[in-house]
Amino acid sequence: MTEFLQSHGLLGLTIGLFTFLIIGLFHPIVVKCHYYFGTGCRWWFLVAGLAACAGSVLVRDVIWSTLLGVLAFTCFWTIREISEQQERVERGWFPANPKRPVGKK
Repeated sequence: MTEFLQSHGLLGLTIGLFTFLIIGLFHPIVVKCHYYFGTGCRWWFLVAGLAACAGSVLVRDVIWSTLLGVLAFTCFWTIREISEQQERVERGWFPANPKRPVGKK
């Protein structure tokens, strides 16, 4: 597949498209994870990011290696975004989960 995309000049566009989709997918994931699990879910993204880093190093295909790298660093960025989502909820920009006690992050 990589050879086909590379020979037709589509490799960069394909990687760019999937990068865009991965990053775009993570915005609602941040909102939902914070709503249901609070800031404690940051550890999940650390573990997922480390696993994706390892996968990126181990996979030999350029496309998959690159996309795993993008996924890894998107997971690492999400750790920061979860904390910022907490601030957005405190400012009233996003709803707080009424089932989770106030003060419990």
